[in-house]
Amino acid sequence: MMNLKLRFKPVSFSWVALHPQPKGVIQFIGGAFFGTFCPMFFYRYLLECLFKQGYTIILLPFNFTFDHYREAGFLIREQYKLMPELVRMAELAGYDYKTYLDDSNFSWIGHSIGCKYIALLEAFSNLPKEREQLEVFIREIVKKTSVNLSPEKQAKKVESVVDDLDNLINELEDQRSEAKELTSYYVNQDVAKLQIGFDESDVKINSIFIKSQPSILLAPVNTGLDSAIKPKVLANFLINLGLNVKPSPQETEALIEDSKFFNLLGLVYFPLDNIGKSTREWFFNYLKKPPEDFRAKLKGGHLRPLALRLGNLVLNFPDNFFVPPIESVNQRNAEFEVYVLQLLNYLEQKRKDNNK
Repeated sequence: MMNLKLRFKPVSFSWVALHPQPKGVIQFIGGAFFGTFCPMFFYRYLLECLFKQGYTIILLPFNFTFDHYREAGFLIREQYKLMPELVRMAELAGYDYKTYLDDSNFSWIGHSIGCKYIALLEAFSNLPKEREQLEVFIREIVKKTSVNLSPEKQAKKVESVVDDLDNLINELEDQRSEAKELTSYYVNQDVAKLQIGFDESDVKINSIFIKSQPSILLAPVNTGLDSAIKPKVLANFLINLGLNVKPSPQETEALIEDSKFFNLLGLVYFPLDNIGKSTREWFFNYLKKPPEDFRAKLKGGHLRPLALRLGNLVLNFPDNFFVPPIESVNQRNAEFEVYVLQLLNYLEQKRKDNNK
């Protein structure tokens, strides 16, 4: 087995670790703070394990914002910018790039609130593309989830959300065409492989969002300002001023439920994790997804995915007394990473079976 080193390079707004012989691409987004400041440090050990299993890693920055619609849109725009870049970088390095020519080879892994953005992207896959139908769709969501708002405020909210989503859909349609065109251009520059007759139609982008892409949520969180900001008095004060996350947790749940997707989903959870408790219970008890085989109930708390390797030891982020701050590589793998990799394999097999 080749001795691989995980090395990230800045590309667009993200960091990319290119695998010489990739079997897939993992787009990773961490939680607040840890996903914003040096995520390649805080999540280092998990990322190393994924890389050594044959995945090119794209580390997406977590941007703190109340507008989660905007942030989810940023993530999918990054995918379109990065697809051609992966081909160009691989070609220059003499690496294989065939995997990057089909977006169903791209997967997502999120931690904590980063999972919400991934869930929104999948939910958006079912949005009507025509503005009138989109307006009807969003009006129903707002009516269901904003009963405390006056009809005028509901109408204003619908208009704002529809404007944002309509602009995003139109922009992504253009970006998808540009990504396909640029990717095919880079492939045709590869004189060594002589890709005769390769054109845009050979670049597969199945959905402007992430309909055909597997995702794994690690300790997912879907909360509003009331849970994200302490003390609660301050959170309530900001909410009364009209500041809150959008979509709200209830709107996010309605979008997920109405999409009828989430069939390529894996979820890792920790019984001691009170931060993600209400979110996982909603997925399991209300949405009834993912199925039991695609869930992993593991030892630890909300910060279990964070770790750094030092030789044969792993330094864990101590967030409870049930996980030692230092443990052997083998122990850490057996209690966490092996389950993430197992879920990835299950989801990849399910994706292949769906395409038969």
